[in-house]
Amino acid sequence: MPRFVLALVFLLSGLILGWIIRLVYARFQLTSVEQKAARLNQEAIKEAEAKKKELLLETRDQLLKERQQQEREARERRNELQKVERRILQKEENLEKKQTELDSSRKQLSNREERLTQREKTLAGEEAKWLEELERIAGMSSEDAKQLIIETMTNDARHDAQVMVNKIEQEAQLKADKVARDIIITSIQRLATDVSSEVTVSSVSLPSDEMKGRIIGREGRNIRTLETLTGVDVIIDDTPEAVVISCFDPVRKEIAKVSLERLIQDGRIHPARIEEVVQKVTREISKIIMEEGDKVLFDLGIHNMSQESVKALGRLYYRTSYGQNVLYHAKEVAVLSGMIAAEVGADREIAKRGGLLHDIGKGIETESDANHAEMGAEMAKKLGEDPRVINAILSHHNDIEPSCIESVIVQIADAISAARPGARRETLNNYIKRLENLERISESFEGVDKAYAIQAGRELRILVNHDSVSDDKAKELAKEIAKRIEAELRYPGRIKVTIIRETRVVEYAR
Repeated sequence: MPRFVLALVFLLSGLILGWIIRLVYARFQLTSVEQKAARLNQEAIKEAEAKKKELLLETRDQLLKERQQQEREARERRNELQKVERRILQKEENLEKKQTELDSSRKQLSNREERLTQREKTLAGEEAKWLEELERIAGMSSEDAKQLIIETMTNDARHDAQVMVNKIEQEAQLKADKVARDIIITSIQRLATDVSSEVTVSSVSLPSDEMKGRIIGREGRNIRTLETLTGVDVIIDDTPEAVVISCFDPVRKEIAKVSLERLIQDGRIHPARIEEVVQKVTREISKIIMEEGDKVLFDLGIHNMSQESVKALGRLYYRTSYGQNVLYHAKEVAVLSGMIAAEVGADREIAKRGGLLHDIGKGIETESDANHAEMGAEMAKKLGEDPRVINAILSHHNDIEPSCIESVIVQIADAISAARPGARRETLNNYIKRLENLERISESFEGVDKAYAIQAGRELRILVNHDSVSDDKAKELAKEIAKRIEAELRYPGRIKVTIIRETRVVEYAR
């Protein structure tokens, strides 16, 4: 019995001792975990502070870069403004110099006239004395006196006639300038057409963005059908409630625009419906083209015009040049040409016909690379137009020299119509920027010394280094510059690129 009790005591003591050891070990483990958690917390705090510092540094670097970029852009804009100001100041100085030279020339002419007047008075006094001396002489025969008087009168008459002729020529020149100004001013004042500043709209408004998916159609079949039938590019981007129509042909652009507007209004958009609407709109646009052409001819009183010419004129209704409707511009040029021709005694009908058809090449459907003046003249020649009308079409941009007064009148009327206030929207800044871009593109090529944009940006004269650019390379260089201009710039008409390569040999005799 005591052994059993003793064993039981030992067993209870062992259990108690094991529980105590386990409790001590558990507390030791808990303390270790808490220390590890505290260490991890401190490391996380340190890492967060390090990342915060890195983010602050990155933000500071980004702000510094953006500030430098803004300062650089500001400097560039300031440099551009300074260049423009210098050019304007230089032009003002040139104008002041020319005005000073003109004043000096006028003063010299005035002094010369005063000296001539004084000399004439002196000669007149000497002649009077000489006549008095002749009258005092009594030994001269009557025949000699008569002959002497006749010779004196003849010389005086010749002198007076020459003075009168010079005076008449000066007065005629001054009068001609005044009359020309009066004719042009009167023609402008009589012109009753409105200032036109239309632009062909290339975007179509949508009732909602959901309509974009219906325009595209399943797997894009609707938009492909519309683009194939009209020959345009329909651009659907992130612009809210709008799609953009892109095409170089203004008539195709108008057909696509009207067709798309009707499809959106109708709500039924599928390939068969698209084809039906496009065909209907095409017929309507063709009818409008003929109606607009006939309307202009009726308003101007011009007859005997072929259907091909009427159609080409009507197509100008959908074309603009710097915001000016080309058909209205052609009508204005015809009216002004008729007015000026009537004032100066030229053929009024030829002038009106040449003014109306001077830009008809812009309405011809062709893939030729010729400019609109050449295409219009070729069309007029095929249709049997008067040679003076053909010359007016070809010479209105100085591609050739005018051969008749009617061609010069068309040139003047074209300039008046395009230069009227509000007729065209190209600003001075855009004009200067276009010229600077032409010169910049040319000077970026190797071997180019200097480039000059002349004739209002219609021609580019380029001076190249004769050592680095050969004759054969000059031809390739001209083609490359022309291609670069076509790819990067937008401009009316065409630009002539002229490469000038010159070899100079200089030697001094000592």
